[in-house]
Amino acid sequence: MDQEIRFEVRGKVGVIALDRPKALNALSMGMIEALDPQLAAWEEDDAIEAVLIKGEGGKAFCAGGDVRAIWQSIVQGNEGKPSDLSRDFFAAEYRLNRRIHHFPKPYVALLDGITMGGGVGLSRHGRFRIATEKTMIAMPETGIGLFPDVGGSWFLNECPGWTGYYLALTGARLNAADAIYVEMASHFVPSEKMGALEEALYTADWAASDPETVVRHIVQSFADAAGQPPMAANRAKIDACFRQDSVPAILAALETEGGAFGRETLETLRHRSPTSVCVSFEQLRRGRGLSIEEALAMEYRLTQACMQGHDFFEGIRAVLVDKDHAPKWNPATIEEVDAALVERHFAELGARELTF
Repeated sequence: MDQEIRFEVRGKVGVIALDRPKALNALSMGMIEALDPQLAAWEEDDAIEAVLIKGEGGKAFCAGGDVRAIWQSIVQGNEGKPSDLSRDFFAAEYRLNRRIHHFPKPYVALLDGITMGGGVGLSRHGRFRIATEKTMIAMPETGIGLFPDVGGSWFLNECPGWTGYYLALTGARLNAADAIYVEMASHFVPSEKMGALEEALYTADWAASDPETVVRHIVQSFADAAGQPPMAANRAKIDACFRQDSVPAILAALETEGGAFGRETLETLRHRSPTSVCVSFEQLRRGRGLSIEEALAMEYRLTQACMQGHDFFEGIRAVLVDKDHAPKWNPATIEEVDAALVERHFAELGARELTF
């Protein structure tokens, strides 16, 4: 694990480097267990003014949580029953998300590449989320039998209009301009300027102002316009279709829309896990207005239900193990997903509830 994540102090900045490039810096249990106490220590350390997190390898910031390891722990290590890792990983990850959400010092994430799922959890909760022309952000969980977690119940409800529902259900990929449009990113800086931005932070004059202002001025001095967000062109259609009060109603609205957007989005939704799509819709409905703690506690219940269902195992098999990209979902269609199945995902866990 020592090679998976590295910490150093540069000037008055605590630096986190995610270093699993062959796995696109996917977040392992060991990385979480190292990162959480390190952030806690830097929070209390008066010599640290800010924190910066980046991904090594040139392709990814972080492609998500290591869900394949969870799959293996259940399928290969525990006769198909929920494993210790399937319980402990999500609890530890969500506590880390909460720590970042409330972190009192400037937290700068360099999203210079693929940023998905757990990678969004490491970045979206911080105040400075720097996208580049290499950025690709997504919450693709409905394609693997999960749901948009790591606080998605909270931050997807912060997206403008109904774009959060669109992102949650479809897993749509965002470039830098779209990421800024939906607040997944805060600034655009060209990739070639990333090294200079880092160096400016490491050599900053922290006596000039408060840390937040110092970091903001430095980031803004490197920032450029990201260009027009492609999503904006479809914003009216997204809002009209995804504001419906049920998933079948969303499908009907997309069919009625009739254009390329409606057809392509409908096709995407038909390929996602029907259970995941319906659970994610209900997740966002219930998530509106929740605190981050309430949102993460609800999401933990959902993870434990998914670990006992069918689609998570089939989704991981199809996408990450066999890679045939031909999952056989059960139920097979959105129309077959009944309310009772969705409701069971939200059942409280008693003594196993996530606490902070």
